[in-house]
Amino acid sequence: MLVSDVMSKNVVTIPSHTSLSDGRRIMDAQKFRRLPVVDGDKLVGIVTKDTLDRTGPSQLTTFSVHELSYLLNRITVEKVMRKEVVSVTPDTTVEKAVALAQAKKVGALVVLQDRKIVGIVTTNDFFYKVLNHILGIGMPGSRIVVCNCYRGRDVEKVIAAINKAGIEITTLFTIDIPEANKHDLVIHLEAEDPSSAIKAIEQLGYEVCERER
Repeated sequence: MLVSDVMSKNVVTIPSHTSLSDGRRIMDAQKFRRLPVVDGDKLVGIVTKDTLDRTGPSQLTTFSVHELSYLLNRITVEKVMRKEVVSVTPDTTVEKAVALAQAKKVGALVVLQDRKIVGIVTTNDFFYKVLNHILGIGMPGSRIVVCNCYRGRDVEKVIAAINKAGIEITTLFTIDIPEANKHDLVIHLEAEDPSSAIKAIEQLGYEVCERER
């Protein structure tokens, strides 16, 4: 899966001379938490709602209401934006993008193509559009875990047994966590009652349990 499959394409940008007040108004109106900052055709930074919150009235308590209003309308996002923007291209793999976001400790990646912004991808995009589907979150059916089943030959046997039982598989993935001594196969089935699949797999000699979805 590529970044282009999960990114948001309708990106709202602001110039660096935008005031903090205007930046906050745009975020609130569009329900965004991040805005790339663009001067001309050049990406020069990114500002987040958290940054604006940290530069809000609670941090300027010694000023009067009128002084606060004046300052928030005079200070521009250029003063508070993050200038080192982490970016990827549309054909970057999701795996590489997630690893990059984790390494750089950022919650969003700006997507550039030929130096132009074509999208933005956030940790929420990775969760809702990728991880939810892999884990089967919100999908109907049932979930079973086949213990100590992660090698190709073992997985093949289990899939064959489920197919023979006439049950459709929605998703499946392996969990390989040596520290927790877990090397399991997690399977999401379309059937609400997985008992026939569990019986078929147990007949192969594997330990199987049903897990809450």
